[in-house]
Amino acid sequence: MLQILHQRKFADLSEFTTYVNTIDETELRFICLPFIGIDYQIYREKAAQGEKSSVEKLVQATADNPFFPTYIEFMTKCDISFLKEHLIHVMRGWYKEVLKRDATEISTILKNDYEAKKQMREKLAPEELVQWATGGVTYTPEPSVHQVLLIPQYIYRPWNIEADIERTKVFYYPVSNESITPYDKYTPNNFLVLKHKALGDEVRLRIVKLLSEENRTLQDLTDQLNIGKSTIHHHLKILRAAKLVEILHAKYGLKKDAIQLLCKELEVYLEK
Repeated sequence: MLQILHQRKFADLSEFTTYVNTIDETELRFICLPFIGIDYQIYREKAAQGEKSSVEKLVQATADNPFFPTYIEFMTKCDISFLKEHLIHVMRGWYKEVLKRDATEISTILKNDYEAKKQMREKLAPEELVQWATGGVTYTPEPSVHQVLLIPQYIYRPWNIEADIERTKVFYYPVSNESITPYDKYTPNNFLVLKHKALGDEVRLRIVKLLSEENRTLQDLTDQLNIGKSTIHHHLKILRAAKLVEILHAKYGLKKDAIQLLCKELEVYLEK
């Protein structure tokens, strides 16, 4: 569904419905098949045309993904009339049950968040902006990606949703608390609160200090702090939820850029 929505700007539900009903069968299959890299585009095109060997190539290339292999096979075999009917039915239902009821409020919240991120773009490097908007996702530039698209979303808060389309990395990030209550300047960003709560504990600060020196295993941290593994694991879980710690090659590592960004995030909150 998201792949289709990126094809053009749909003014309303009827435009989306007309587009799905009239689009060519092969083109619709191609759009719905996942983009997994420029090198696989030729297989994506041929798979959309029904070439079995290309379908197998895509399935093999996504074997590590728990969803894509089955999805690819379904998308290349399903009845196109059924697919179109299903897509339109889902979109109509989603619009009626989720969007239409609170359309004005949601639109206002999204606009508030867009303006806030637009202002912050002047103060942060692109990678910092992605991390700040998403609440801690670290994105490393890729040669095949020409732009990063940040799209605010309200429905799936507090989760981020990532997607790949041709030459573009997309992050559907959760709108911040202050975008929901824009006239209350004292409402802090939810991610800012999580990070400060995570750091507001002596054991977790000791863990942060240890990880600032080098990446360590759970056993390393247990030996250094002389605390039980279950307790250390609990503290690590909190630090990871706050996007301050990550797992790299079976070891825990500190996201130093997230720590550095914390000062800027606090500054933005205090100045608003």
